[in-house]
Amino acid sequence: MAAAGDGPWLDDAAGRLVRPFTVSNGRTEPSIALDLMSQVMATGVTPLGYLGPEHAQALDLCRGPVSVAEIAAQLKLPVAVTKVLLSDLVDCGALTTKPPVFHHTPTDRSLLEAVLDGLRRQL
Repeated sequence: MAAAGDGPWLDDAAGRLVRPFTVSNGRTEPSIALDLMSQVMATGVTPLGYLGPEHAQALDLCRGPVSVAEIAAQLKLPVAVTKVLLSDLVDCGALTTKPPVFHHTPTDRSLLEAVLDGLRRQL
């Protein structure tokens, strides 16, 4: 029996009925560079041609800015497959993307010390 809201693609007992890389037609490389934290957002342009149900679901999730990682989690697909789907949508003009914005230098000593202090408190 399908889980609520998942349609015919997921089954409670069997799991995913369609292999993840079938969704991307076996493609593993997106046509554009996407980071896990890259933000994507719908442009309002209606994609022309056939898009699979996962493309439509991804586009629906992108009404506001959202990260690639969040979309992969919501779609329950591997990140590599999600990146391919999102790059398809960018290529047809339905999505726009921007790289993640970091407000701190990743090697900023004070930031690294704060992370280390937080980890020590957890242990």
